[in-house]
Amino acid sequence: MDTEWYDSQENELETENRIKNLMWTISGDYALNTKLDVASFSRSKYISMYDAVKQGAFARFFDKDQFAMYLVKKVFCGAEEGPLMNLAQMCVETAVYPKILPERPGVKEIREKAFEALLDGNFKKLSETLLGQIKLALMRGTLDGKWDCVNKVGGPLSLIRSLEQAADAMKLIETVDQLYNTVIDRNFEKKHGSLRQVLNTSLEDLKEFNWQDFLNEEMYEDVMEQYVSQMANQLTSFDQLEQEPEEKKSSGGGKKIVVLDEEAISKMYGYMELNYGKSYLTEQEQKSVNYRLCRGAHAGCSLYYTDGILTNPVLSNAQYVNAKKHAEKNRLAYRNHQNMIKRSIEYMTDSLRRSLVLRSQKDQILARDGTIIPKYLWKIGRTDPGKLFFRTTRQNSSEFVVDVLMDASGSQRDRQSQVALQAYIISEALSSIQIPHRIMSFCTFWDYTVMQRFREYDAPRLENRKVLEYTTSSNNRDGLAIRAAGDTLCQRPEENKILIVLSDGRPNDMTVNRPNSRNPEPYFGDYAVRDTAFEVRKLRGQGIFVLGVFSGKEKDLPAEKIIFGKDFAYIHRIQNFSRVVSSYLQKLLEQDAEE
Repeated sequence: MDTEWYDSQENELETENRIKNLMWTISGDYALNTKLDVASFSRSKYISMYDAVKQGAFARFFDKDQFAMYLVKKVFCGAEEGPLMNLAQMCVETAVYPKILPERPGVKEIREKAFEALLDGNFKKLSETLLGQIKLALMRGTLDGKWDCVNKVGGPLSLIRSLEQAADAMKLIETVDQLYNTVIDRNFEKKHGSLRQVLNTSLEDLKEFNWQDFLNEEMYEDVMEQYVSQMANQLTSFDQLEQEPEEKKSSGGGKKIVVLDEEAISKMYGYMELNYGKSYLTEQEQKSVNYRLCRGAHAGCSLYYTDGILTNPVLSNAQYVNAKKHAEKNRLAYRNHQNMIKRSIEYMTDSLRRSLVLRSQKDQILARDGTIIPKYLWKIGRTDPGKLFFRTTRQNSSEFVVDVLMDASGSQRDRQSQVALQAYIISEALSSIQIPHRIMSFCTFWDYTVMQRFREYDAPRLENRKVLEYTTSSNNRDGLAIRAAGDTLCQRPEENKILIVLSDGRPNDMTVNRPNSRNPEPYFGDYAVRDTAFEVRKLRGQGIFVLGVFSGKEKDLPAEKIIFGKDFAYIHRIQNFSRVVSSYLQKLLEQDAEE
């Protein structure tokens, strides 16, 4: 055993226990469980100790969860997390110190020594930004009692110091909001709404958003709650956010912009393999596809084709374990609803088979050649020859091919198992009547749109169960996913090509900004809706039938109508997905038969 490593682990554990005991003593709540800044103890024990004091005092005197939830809502509405958190930390520090000092006089010395250590280590870096200068002025004023400074620093500093008399978390919220809207983004209210509108953001909206990319750690079960917890844990640390992160995260309208350096970009493909499984395309095939399809609104983006991390893993990492766990949940849902699934498959199969029988019936039509109609012989020379003969025609199912494309972004998380079961029902029914079909899902991470294949068009029926590996994560660049699905569908030999798209009517993708390159326009809102609608209309112009199945909120219906026009279906319950698809396919089969 490496004794040096063991000793360091023991020392770190002892340090953490000491700091936690200090926090518990201050708060009076021994159930309080927050992540403390233990790493800074090696530079100065006073930084870690003062962080623990602030955590305990803040939990004791203020509603920590209320304040953290405000910060999450502000980020969702478009605030930049880093600057917002820096302002929040300064406000929290100023508000809690006067409340704990009377009963813990020793905190004064801990605070001063912590500030001295921060100034020694971070002075140059802090002096380079306005927020850093405000933090410098706050710490230096605390140490020497001199509060005079230039207006751009003095105004925000006075507002922060007014919190020395703050009575509740709402006062902190109002002050942080005012500071952000005056120091960081003067147009925030105009673009994203007032404090009242921020606070009125619903929990349902927050849960739909993909918070996973904001987290410091990976693969949480409930990412929104974890992000709230993360925000709460960072509230008291003056030191934590001063280090430059690998990714700078900012938001516009609640949507993320990620700035990556060259090193991070070089590792992106490897990250995709680790988290989504190896691609089934060769490197050259992948380049060719990206060159043809990633243009226009999707220039600079990439497509990533995979059979999933469970089928082609690189190693058994946290993402593999998580995907395995979700697949097992889907299989459990399948076992618990086998009778319902069986009935649904039989219903859809019977409905489609009746339509196919109608198509396969012999149909006699008037023609210019064929079998002469004896009773019309007297019309020779008196009428159009096209009305003297009949011909027998027959159509069959080989003229049809179906693609099912499912949104696999975070917005589908709550109905993941139901989506997987409905896709399985559709696949089983189509297999029963021998219509070739493909089942895929899509989501977007960084600038990669992941196209996960569950079964290929002519795969054996056994492959249908792979759709139970359907999992959700990240964002959704609907326009590029529809373009990619349509590209391979167009290459099929069948005359009638059908694309079924399950979505929530909210195309929403982060923007990846690369150094020394032209940065793309953020993909959300009207811009993303118009782009997705354009891709749908382009496919229809190529003769592909496109049906949009909408499973989102009623307020997003207008966007869905813009995207899919008249060929869309609104399902209030995801359990109706297979029935809607069945009705649409029946309509196409019977319509073509009548014609």
